[in-house]
Amino acid sequence: MNLYPTAARSKIRRLATGRLISVTGGAAAYTALNFTVWSKTHSPGMQALSLLLTFGVAGIVGPFGGAIGDRFDRRTVMIVSEAISTLFFAAMAFAHAPMVLILLAFGSALADIPFFTASRAAIPNLVDSEGDVSWANSLVTMGVHAGIAVGPLIGGVLIASLGASCVFGLNALTFVVSIALTLTVRGAYQQERAEESHDEHKGVAAGLAFLWRDRVMRRMTFAWFVFVLGMGMGMVADAALAEQFGVRSVGFAALIACWGTGSVLGSWLGRFLKPATEPVWLVLGSFGIALAAFGVGFAPAFPLVLVCLLAMGTSDGVTMVAETSIMQRRTPDVVRSRVMAGFEAVVSFGLAAAYIMAGPVLRAVGPQPTYRIGAVSAFAAALLLLPMLALRRSPPGPGEGAEAAESDEVLEREDALGEVVTGSPRYTSAEALESEPFELEPFESEPDRRTA
Repeated sequence: MNLYPTAARSKIRRLATGRLISVTGGAAAYTALNFTVWSKTHSPGMQALSLLLTFGVAGIVGPFGGAIGDRFDRRTVMIVSEAISTLFFAAMAFAHAPMVLILLAFGSALADIPFFTASRAAIPNLVDSEGDVSWANSLVTMGVHAGIAVGPLIGGVLIASLGASCVFGLNALTFVVSIALTLTVRGAYQQERAEESHDEHKGVAAGLAFLWRDRVMRRMTFAWFVFVLGMGMGMVADAALAEQFGVRSVGFAALIACWGTGSVLGSWLGRFLKPATEPVWLVLGSFGIALAAFGVGFAPAFPLVLVCLLAMGTSDGVTMVAETSIMQRRTPDVVRSRVMAGFEAVVSFGLAAAYIMAGPVLRAVGPQPTYRIGAVSAFAAALLLLPMLALRRSPPGPGEGAEAAESDEVLEREDALGEVVTGSPRYTSAEALESEPFELEPFESEPDRRTA
């Protein structure tokens, strides 16, 4: 990993800065939205509708957003996506009816999906070398998690002092700043590709098909689906957990702050990962989340809960960087946006199921037992990921077909479930694609291509 500044690293820093600013504004705005909907309606149904139409849209329309990121120039997709989101949030500054605010936020959430998939897919094309992929993902993930952690706090202060409409308007401005930063980043956001490469990965569902065919990707997807089924219920239990310990709103904010701080720290640590160590830390981080969740579930005092959530966030940040880097390396550029979108769609459906189950489970057993259930699901997911440790022995690169085949056999032998659950473990990077069986020809798009 290069520690000196390069032009490519400067590009990633600008994109990460833009992500930090826009995510912070978005988190503040969604806090204002939920506060406004609740204060005006006091309806759990309207609150659930707001969450479903903002955070739940990725599971429903994510694959379509991924198709846009693979079909068109990714830099253009990112800019247009944020420009549309800007218009929706600017309109929210002048809206007052809860249902109108929810529908406008829904429009913004839809517009943001192509940005998310295109930006993640472009990262491997913007770095100088494959060794910088984890560093780049670490930096971008740090920005996202920092925005998620700080945004709600800023939103809460601004709602009390200036009102929700002002928060929506300021969020629109953060999108403008992010667009301006993206415009300064020039580079290859996607690779040139031949028509045959399009034929091999046709259709909106090509990303899901790739996830199913690739043995490692399928294992990761299934593991995270199992993970969110339980841990998603733990997220819903946070407010009740704070109430159980008698710390109420201040304690609830502390829960979020500790997890957010840990996730930023974990994302920062992810910059030191390499292709050979990514599978190791993916597994270790997964077990770390499970142990921390058990800690929350059995903690006798609230300070211990906060320590466990800090550890959980740190483990989660590391796994996010490792998971993203592995997925990017294994996925051909021509279908990478759709693969990212398909993965997020599966995870989003798991979260939706967890949210639905959380209410009855929480009422039946209470917040700490709910966290224990989440810990069990996290532990099961970590066990499912154990066979991926075989990839550390020989993470294949360009022209390493023999080693790839050997790694494939090792992974099959070490499969904890005794069954084949993925495809070729060949890592696919920008350089590796040159040795793929199709011939590269000019891609009909703008000559200037980028990533976020």
